Amino acid sequence: MRRAIAVWIGLLCCTVAPATGQRVAPAPAEWTRGAVCYEIFVRSFQDSDGDGIGDLRGLISRLDYINDGDPRTTTDLGARCLWLMPVAASPSYHGYDVADYYTVEPDYGTNEDFKQLVAEAHRRGIRVLVDMVLNHASSEHPYFQAALRDTASPYRRWFRFSPTKPAETGPWGQEVWHKSPLRDEYYYGIFWHAMPDLDYATPAVREEAKRIARFWLREMGVDGFRLDAIPYLMEEEGRLAHTPGTHAFLREYAASVRAESPDAYTVGEVWDSVGSMLPYYPDQLDSHFAFEASDAILRAVRERSAAGLLAPFLRLQRELPGNRYAPFLRNHDQTRTVTALQGDTAGARVAAALLLTLPGLPFIYYGEELGMTGDKPDERLRTPMHWRRRPGVGFTTGRAWRPLQPDSLTANVEALEGDPRSLLNFYRRLVHLRASNAALATGTLVPLRTSARAVAAYLRREGDTSVLVIANLGARAATDVRLDGDAHTLPAGRYAPTLLEGAATDLSTIVVRNDGRLRTMPMRRLPASSVQIVMLTALP
Repeated sequence: MRRAIAVWIGLLCCTVAPATGQRVAPAPAEWTRGAVCYEIFVRSFQDSDGDGIGDLRGLISRLDYINDGDPRTTTDLGARCLWLMPVAASPSYHGYDVADYYTVEPDYGTNEDFKQLVAEAHRRGIRVLVDMVLNHASSEHPYFQAALRDTASPYRRWFRFSPTKPAETGPWGQEVWHKSPLRDEYYYGIFWHAMPDLDYATPAVREEAKRIARFWLREMGVDGFRLDAIPYLMEEEGRLAHTPGTHAFLREYAASVRAESPDAYTVGEVWDSVGSMLPYYPDQLDSHFAFEASDAILRAVRERSAAGLLAPFLRLQRELPGNRYAPFLRNHDQTRTVTALQGDTAGARVAAALLLTLPGLPFIYYGEELGMTGDKPDERLRTPMHWRRRPGVGFTTGRAWRPLQPDSLTANVEALEGDPRSLLNFYRRLVHLRASNAALATGTLVPLRTSARAVAAYLRREGDTSVLVIANLGARAATDVRLDGDAHTLPAGRYAPTLLEGAATDLSTIVVRNDGRLRTMPMRRLPASSVQIVMLTALP
């Protein structure tokens, strides 16, 4: 059988419990407590040499914006880790078709520039994760070129070839078998003809993937990886995604990464429901992006309804530690938040508050904190960062590699950072609040019921610390809103509210009955599209 998975599954380096033989989850990384990560497209963040293309030296010059390393200041964003979209050499602008896994993209700089970036990030307490593209390589990769040219090449087994065109199509009905430019045969590439899939049934491919990881950990100093498109790593018996072979390889890969660097952090892209994501635990990658949870936030804000908002978060909480799943609002493949909300910047503010007060390890896509806009095609989702109110917006002194967004002279750092009410400063406050408040950092999510469909409410509880979050998703003020909870919502007693963030609230002293049920007096008015974050302090 072509996919002889069973032969090697038993050889994998899985972590097992000595007494039970059960697979064991990796220990949580301490730095993730209350942390937020920031996704950057290097090409679009900061150009240092005027060629219109962002580069590593430019990114180094902007690290203080992300985190200045001083815990006493709050004028930085406060992110504790960076996810860099692909930085390895590639013929495309986006880098997801890698031609050389051991060399930094020349447009961005050199391997030495990258090492300097890591050193400067570490000096500020920032972890660096790089995008690792394992599912496929570039059609210009030397190994694929050798496989195309010579049917006797050892690299033929690194890719999938067929003398005739199979009938199968991809998950979206797309062509996945592409005509060879050199002979009458076809090769497999699920995403694009210029991205031939690697064949992980071949032991040499698996070993090369681990060797690449060791290089970036050992030689380049990175702190972990974001792994692209992992459901499609192995195909079995006509099944294209979520196969047993994929899970087996990820166990092997993750064990190798941990053996090289026990503190390394891995996060995978499983663009699917929570139910489809859970089989990738406990002993594969450390975490995966929570697409369903992220969609729930945007849907709640867009539809102005709290129904369904908390369900995916509660399921994840039941199944996983909070540092092992990563919610977000938007990423480099998705319409930006403000555009998705049809220009509703107040709604974008509410969405940010939900993201940064709910459990998980949140990721923020660069420019979301400014309210940057952008829609498909992909290049328009990845346009240059807006820094200043002038031509080139402080990104470049030359001509930017892609035209700037129309709002670049208003939705930029210079225009927003002086306004304490701006979206940028709102993000900054919430990121720092999450880091400093135990309940928001790691607390249990406790859902509350409200008397208004447009109002969401929940508690985060950690030890004696409790924070109440109330969000009016509606376009109108909500009046006479009551909150209540199930038994054991809080220990019995009286609690005084202290506003941490948001418009002034008329929330009165909260009384929790002996059965632990919370009841509040009606709140007279919650402003439209508003969030109140309230510390609850037990009274004697």
